Amino acid sequence: MDYTLMVEAAAEMQDVVVIGGGAAGLMCAATAAARGRKTLLLEHNKKPGAKILISGGGRCNFTNQDAVAAAYLSENRHFAKSALSRYTPWDFMDLLARHGVTWHEKTLGQLFCDQGAGRILKVLLDECAEAGAVVRTGVAARSVRFEDGRYKLTTSEGVISASKLVVASGGLSIPKMGATGFAYDVARQFGLKVVTPEPALVPFTFKDHDLAFMKPLAGVAADSMVSCGKTSFREALLFTHRGLSGPAILQISSYWHAGEAVTINLLPDEADVLGWLKDVRDSRPKAALKTILAEKLATRLADAIAESWPGIMASFSNKTLEVIAARLGAWEVVPAGTEGFAKAEVTRGGVDTDCLSSKTMEAKAQPGLYFIGESVDVTGWLGGYNFQWAWASGWAAGQYV
Repeated sequence: MDYTLMVEAAAEMQDVVVIGGGAAGLMCAATAAARGRKTLLLEHNKKPGAKILISGGGRCNFTNQDAVAAAYLSENRHFAKSALSRYTPWDFMDLLARHGVTWHEKTLGQLFCDQGAGRILKVLLDECAEAGAVVRTGVAARSVRFEDGRYKLTTSEGVISASKLVVASGGLSIPKMGATGFAYDVARQFGLKVVTPEPALVPFTFKDHDLAFMKPLAGVAADSMVSCGKTSFREALLFTHRGLSGPAILQISSYWHAGEAVTINLLPDEADVLGWLKDVRDSRPKAALKTILAEKLATRLADAIAESWPGIMASFSNKTLEVIAARLGAWEVVPAGTEGFAKAEVTRGGVDTDCLSSKTMEAKAQPGLYFIGESVDVTGWLGGYNFQWAWASGWAAGQYV
């Protein structure tokens, strides 16, 4: 007998194979198995849920109460509506509650697990175990082909055959945790388009001129309104040795493209910064600018800004105050780039949603092939949105495989 035929004959048979043991993959495997489908999940790392465990500083910001489609970027902004409306943050909270997990809201609708990220992972693994889904770690998927109505998956531990294949292997962000472009390779292999993957929710880097100001301020934070184009976010900004980070910067980075300017308002509570400066000049003419700014900004930041204007308030003309106001309320910077996939929390872009069913996550032109989670061109805001997309897309696919 031909050796190839012998291998095929010995192929492990499954109803569903899920590639990727992250949030979306685990949710999908548990959901599919609960429907009676013989389900196998493969994770190439030694342990599943690596990104879950580091989320929220180990507390796992597992969802956001405001997770609506408008909080997601995609070539098709409507694509996420179906899955998000059918599996909501409250559905996931109900799941956690059934397992005795508690949580708290930190800010802006962000929900964190009181028991830590490991507890979230345990819930998902327990759900898989209870439903009968097999989770196999340390097994790498090497290639896929479709023959006779089934998917033949060659892995580091042999050939596996399945009627349905779910790709939940994520994007390119944080390669040190095992991120690869496997999902995109499979998509292209079967004729699906891929929106160019780019780092998202990622710090900005700057050239020497801007770094001369930013680098000495490394570690300093500031409440700010950060804008790019028509999009703005108000959260904390953080100076780093390479440029700018913090929630506000990570948020806007998903909307930024090379060469574009980013505008920063360091005094978002002042509706009229120039008017405020003029009022201060009148009421406290002998005060130094750094003294005034230190009442609203961190001392190191106030000193750094005021270094260009060392005089007292009475010495500043209206034109000078206009320049200072622009520096405080509309500071325009052009990032040199980002810190790349190594520091990006997620990947923008991915499998083109035009190629997928928004109801089932199945490839329209390739029956039985599904893509979920970060591998798809759906990218959420910072703050639990991407986990909610993982739960929702994984659940949606799990209902139909």
